[in-house]
Amino acid sequence: MAGAGLLEIKRRIKSVTNTKKITKAMGLVATSKLRKARQKLNINNDYFNSVEDINNEILSSVSDLEDNIFTKSNKSTSKLFILFSSDTGLCGGFNGNPAAYLSEKYETVRESISTIVVGQKGISYAKKYNFNTLAEYVDIGDSPTTKDSSIIVNKVMNEFKDGNFGEVSLIYTKFFSPVRQEIVEEKILPFNIIKKSGIREVDVYTLEPSQNDVIIESITAYLKGKVMNAMCHSKVSEQSARMQAMDGATKNADDIIDSLQTKYNRIRQSLITQEISEIVGGAEAQK
Repeated sequence: MAGAGLLEIKRRIKSVTNTKKITKAMGLVATSKLRKARQKLNINNDYFNSVEDINNEILSSVSDLEDNIFTKSNKSTSKLFILFSSDTGLCGGFNGNPAAYLSEKYETVRESISTIVVGQKGISYAKKYNFNTLAEYVDIGDSPTTKDSSIIVNKVMNEFKDGNFGEVSLIYTKFFSPVRQEIVEEKILPFNIIKKSGIREVDVYTLEPSQNDVIIESITAYLKGKVMNAMCHSKVSEQSARMQAMDGATKNADDIIDSLQTKYNRIRQSLITQEISEIVGGAEAQK
C-alpha cells in the first residue's frame, strides 16, 4: 500500500513540475509583453498630454462653449460606462475588478446604467452582474490602435448626441507601477475643460470653417486620445497582473513540490525502516 502511495506522490510531483514550467514560461512572456506595453504607454502619455493641452487651449478661447451638444448636460438621467478588460485570463482579479467596482458603487441605481464592454473576459463579468450591455468589443490585441479607439468613441458620441445618456465615463485599471494598479472612474461626457496649473492665458482664435465644427473635431480628437490612453493603461496593467499571478503560481508550485517531496521522503524512509526491521526480525528468528 505504501509503495502505491509513493507512485501517486511521484505522479503528483511530475504533474506540478510540468505546471510550474508552464507558469514560469507564461511569466516570462508577460514580463516581455509588459516591457513593450510600458514603452507604448510612455509614448502615448506624451501624445495624449499634448492633445489635451491643445484641446484645452482651443476650447478655452471659445466664449459660448456651453452651447455645444457635447459640453452641456442633456435631460437623460441614464449613465453609460465603458469597462476595460482583456480577452484572456490568468491575470488575477484584473478582468473582474472593473465590473465589481461598477456593481458595488452603483448598486442602488443599477436600472439607470448601461455598459460598453471592451474585452471578452469583461463580457462574462457583465453578464454575471446582469448589466445592460450596449456594445461589446473584442480582439483588441496587445497593442491598441487608433482604429480601436475611434470605433468606441464614435459609438459613444452618437449615443450621447441622441440623448440616450446624460453622462459617459470610463472604468479601467490605471497603471502606476508594476506593483500598483488601481481601478479609476473618469467622466468624459459631457466634456469639461481640464484646468492645469501653469498654463498661460490663451489667445483668441478665429475658428474655421465654423466654431461649432472646430469644437466637435477638437473634442472628438481628445476623446479618441483619452480612450486610447485608457486602453494602453489597461494593457500594461493586464500584463503586470499576469506577471504577478504567474510568479505567485510558480512559487506555489515550488511549495507544493517541496511538501510532496518531504512526504515522499518520509514514506520512503518509513518503508526502508520497516524492511530493515523485518530483516533483523527474520535473522533473530533463525538463531
